[in-house]
Amino acid sequence: MTTMRTETSTGAEEVRPKSALEPLISAENVSYHASGRQILQDISLTVARGETVTVVGPNGAGKTTLLRVLLGLISPTSGRVTSKPHLRIGYLPQKIHIDPVLPLSVNRIMTLTGSFTQEQIQAALEETGVSHLNGQSVFNLSGGEFQRMMLARALLRNPELLVLDEPVQGVDYLGEAELYELIANIRKKYSCSVLMISHDLHVVMSSTDRVICIDQHVCCQGKPQYVCNHTEFQRLFGRQFSESLSVYSHDHDHRHDISGNIQEKNQ
Repeated sequence: MTTMRTETSTGAEEVRPKSALEPLISAENVSYHASGRQILQDISLTVARGETVTVVGPNGAGKTTLLRVLLGLISPTSGRVTSKPHLRIGYLPQKIHIDPVLPLSVNRIMTLTGSFTQEQIQAALEETGVSHLNGQSVFNLSGGEFQRMMLARALLRNPELLVLDEPVQGVDYLGEAELYELIANIRKKYSCSVLMISHDLHVVMSSTDRVICIDQHVCCQGKPQYVCNHTEFQRLFGRQFSESLSVYSHDHDHRHDISGNIQEKNQ
């Protein structure tokens, strides 16, 4: 099989089969400035069909801004973004502001970005384990329930690319693994790609195909083991912590419900 070698400006390399390089979305030399400050500098990346790519970096590295540029929500100062024609994208943003004065139900929020039937809405909610919440006020939901509702909304578009900005934000620690497992199952069922931002580096390193580490620019990228051992990653996160990631595993004989409560696996 023919292979291609790519290099970042820092020397970080990855070798990937040519057949895996069919892109769904790509950024080429993307930079972004705001209020006289440089947020992104000369970033290039590609998300191919069927892969999970996770963007990591310190606070203020420009991770959310990068996703917004890729999605076309803001325009880059320079560089360009290209995507597959008519690419279907499901997006779970990091934050969504909801006016507490509005009587907003789960059913209503599911239709804010498109027109969908009740059958489609119920099926999406069932997919993420929260079908029983349809009709309830969004202000009564726990953190885990809210994120699962938002993930269900993203699935309504039958996405080819699922873009998730901190998907376990506000979720109880015990329920985080369950939510990541759900995302992995959705990827398999929908045969979609996943582009995700996460601070949970232990889970990232055990469940993603590629990691892109940024700090306004691309510091390094490649398979998790390669990134863990890269000097730029170790500079940002510490060598001792980086070494601990390569041997991390999350094994247990139980599961958690959406509120983080322990259940037996056959429940």
